[in-house]
Amino acid sequence: MIHLAADFSPGKPNLRTPEAAPALSPDTLSISQQKTVQSALQFVVTLGVCPYLMPGVGVPLRCRTEFGAVVQDVVCLDVPPHATRRLYSSCKVLLNVAHHTSLGSLIFCRHFGDLAAGLCQLGFCPTKRKPLNPEEEVLTEEERTLSREALRDILDQVYQPLAVRELLILQGGPPQPCTDEKTQVRYRAPAWLRRLCGQLLSERLMRPSGVQAVVRGILEGAGAGAAGGSDGEAAAADWKKCDLIAKILASCPQQCLSPEDYYRDICPQILDLFHFQDKLTARQFQRVATTTFITMSRERPQLASKYLLQPVLAPLHRCLNTAEIPESDMVPGIILVTEEELTRCIEDVFKVYVVGNEPVTVLVDSLLPVLGVLFSLYCFTKQSVSHIRSLCQEILLWILGKLERRKAIASLKGFAGLDKSVSSLHSLCQFRAAAQGGIMVTIKEAICDEDEDEALYQKVSSEQCQVEHLGDLLAHCQECGLAGDFFIFCLKELTHVAVENEAELKTKPFSSKSLLELEQHQTLVEGQEQKLLVLQLLAALCERMSEQIFTNITQVVDFVAATLQRACASLAHQAESTVESQTLSMSMGLVAVMLGGAVQLKSSDFAILKQLLPLLEKVSKVYPDPVIQELAVDLRITISTHGAFSTEAVSVAAQSTLNKKDPQGKMEEQQQTSHESYSDDSHLKQQQSPEKSKQTGLKSNAPLIPQEVRGPRTITNQKSGSVTTDQLQEVLLSAYDPQIPTRAAALRTLSRWIEQRETKALEMQEKLLKIFLENLEHEDAFVYLSAIQGVALLSDAYPEKILLGLLAQYDSDKNKHTPETRMKVGEVLMRIVKALGDMVSKYREPLIHTFLRGARDPDSVHRASSLSNLGELCQRLDFLLGSVVHEVTACLIAVAKTDHEVQVRRAAVHVIVLLLRGLSQKATEVLKDVLKDLYHLLKHVVCLESDNVAKLHAQLALEELDEIMRNFLFPPQKLEKKIVVLP
Repeated sequence: MIHLAADFSPGKPNLRTPEAAPALSPDTLSISQQKTVQSALQFVVTLGVCPYLMPGVGVPLRCRTEFGAVVQDVVCLDVPPHATRRLYSSCKVLLNVAHHTSLGSLIFCRHFGDLAAGLCQLGFCPTKRKPLNPEEEVLTEEERTLSREALRDILDQVYQPLAVRELLILQGGPPQPCTDEKTQVRYRAPAWLRRLCGQLLSERLMRPSGVQAVVRGILEGAGAGAAGGSDGEAAAADWKKCDLIAKILASCPQQCLSPEDYYRDICPQILDLFHFQDKLTARQFQRVATTTFITMSRERPQLASKYLLQPVLAPLHRCLNTAEIPESDMVPGIILVTEEELTRCIEDVFKVYVVGNEPVTVLVDSLLPVLGVLFSLYCFTKQSVSHIRSLCQEILLWILGKLERRKAIASLKGFAGLDKSVSSLHSLCQFRAAAQGGIMVTIKEAICDEDEDEALYQKVSSEQCQVEHLGDLLAHCQECGLAGDFFIFCLKELTHVAVENEAELKTKPFSSKSLLELEQHQTLVEGQEQKLLVLQLLAALCERMSEQIFTNITQVVDFVAATLQRACASLAHQAESTVESQTLSMSMGLVAVMLGGAVQLKSSDFAILKQLLPLLEKVSKVYPDPVIQELAVDLRITISTHGAFSTEAVSVAAQSTLNKKDPQGKMEEQQQTSHESYSDDSHLKQQQSPEKSKQTGLKSNAPLIPQEVRGPRTITNQKSGSVTTDQLQEVLLSAYDPQIPTRAAALRTLSRWIEQRETKALEMQEKLLKIFLENLEHEDAFVYLSAIQGVALLSDAYPEKILLGLLAQYDSDKNKHTPETRMKVGEVLMRIVKALGDMVSKYREPLIHTFLRGARDPDSVHRASSLSNLGELCQRLDFLLGSVVHEVTACLIAVAKTDHEVQVRRAAVHVIVLLLRGLSQKATEVLKDVLKDLYHLLKHVVCLESDNVAKLHAQLALEELDEIMRNFLFPPQKLEKKIVVLP
């Protein structure tokens, strides 16, 4: 037995059994015992503390319950011992009992307010007179001192938000409703108690985490129920509480040595309120922090800037180009600003500026120096997915909207790179994606001599992206007028760009140049860069801005004035061009439209228009075109007479300008700056009559120039068969107009009529085809793309008459037609193939033979185009590919293996990808005879081809083929039941 007992080893205990739970301390109270103790404590407090409190000290018993009112009436205060002595004895007993851990928690949770009120009265209530005999003294000075010390001890022991809340109630919080009609009036707290509670609350605030305690003490336990019912009332009560807390935190306590010491201790705690992770309390804490931040900035801007704004913006200041980076941080690749710091900085700035939405001067001025870094960060976030992109955009839009217009334009100049004096990202710093999806700032790697070209390319592409992102940002600033003002500023800068600098770049080697010549050369180079940047910026703005960019008469007049100044400057240097002439005509036509009644003008508007009088007079004298001269004179007369006298030339110019708007309502100036931004589908906006325009006036939510119901472009909205011969002739003449927008609009109108099957237009199909084919030769993309669309629509209506002629033109040698024209015809054929759909099988033979012959053309670009068209055709023929599949396969194999041009080999492999992708599961039947040859060709390309793009196309084709064969060999199992109806 002894050996058996020695060898016994019990197993591991099960921690889930009650026996395995840790033993409770011997003084732990059960639930029933806690109820008994709570009843006893309530009895002691009700009979020994509350009846002996002075009026205004604590909450009276009669204002709590009906039973409390009964107790208050039965207690006799005249019977010895003295009421103060009774209060002292009760408080002393409760404090002694509270030394026990289990009992102390029960006392402080339920009766801390009453105990604190008693100790305040015992220790701090002033006596009326000093007693003559010690026997007459109710409390000795030692007992009063013990009471004061006991009060401070329990205030330090309890949960600080609880202490704050009880002190606020003692100080004179909101009155509690009373059930007894005789005791509705509650006494105001005595002055000594209010001063004492204010002092004690200030001490709670100055303690570590005191701000959080004050916020929790006011906000905890006062949710929607305390607010009084509905969500709206609760939200209003929360805002009032937040404003109250902000005023409390922004006020420097009297016992504090100086406001600066107070701000130095409190501001870090206020910033910590922004970073709470608990979703239940984070919203209220952030609201309090934002309100306090703004209140402090308004009341003490210098201290707020030093202790609030500088810590928040420190990560952005650290990477400014004006900042001095320590030598220890100059190591390439070292992290200057961590992901957490930058994310927290952007979120805090968003909460203070955008959510707070108070344009306090110190807030706006403090953000100005770091706007360049913020914009660079915004541009970097646009390159990939980032959760701080929207925050950066909202911050930039907020500050640009709140700044004075002059400062906002200056900031935009810095964003665009036109003003080098604006602070920006340090040249040694760069943004990099971080591990947690955020962004960090690091030191750039040193650039080797071999990487100089790559660094230059990165710099140029970065500047291009910044300009594009600036255009995207300004697209959100059109309603406030900032986009229009900045666009006018760029036009004024364009006046300096319109005339080339007479000084030319000298080709003298740098070694033979003096220092002065080198400085002049550098200045000249910077000027050329500035000009190119202005042109690039204008192109981006014209591409992204809508017709609502101008929101008032002043902006329109400034736009016209800038255009007139540019025209005069060009004439002075004898640098007139077609674009300048068209722009001048359009701007003067814009003034004629306003004077013609499209906008209801007031006397103040004519005062603004009078700014154009000197410029119009100069144009009337120096411009060589007599029509422009006459129009300038007539406009001066109309403006000077406030519209009382208007000539026929003004009305004609207005009508001509209205007819030259593009299908999306943008003005001709924008068309000339960026033709390729034109949108193909032009669903016209509903027309607006001049009478309606006169009633509504010039508004920011409507186009400045209303559309008329006359002219070649707007006829396309009419019903089929409503086009007259005169209208058709007018559009046909406009198709030969030397002005590019007018010609393109006419071609689009003809295309729309063909699509709508207008009878008058279809009767002249041969003439229309001739017009479209002639415009295919045009060098401007805006024109020849419109011609391509017209030929495609005409071929869809009459394929038999037009398709064969196009194939002959596409198949001709380069002596008859230029390679560019043949490529454009190839684009037309591509659109025709897509439009015909299943009907393309009727023209299978001529199409395939033309494309196969094109695959042997001497021009490599034409060979690639023919193969691309062949792929689109084969993709739509399916089973109709028929016997020509062998010819197509042989052509693809020969080209992919033997052609010297890599572009052509890529096209051949891409045809196989399109073929397999279009046929899908039908490939095993249509290509059953050549599938093996195609597979061998793809493997050959993957193994032996030197071009990576061709390899990629071949790999994609192999993946398509693999998927097809897997589905063919292992078809998916379908759980279906067939029902056969017997005869």
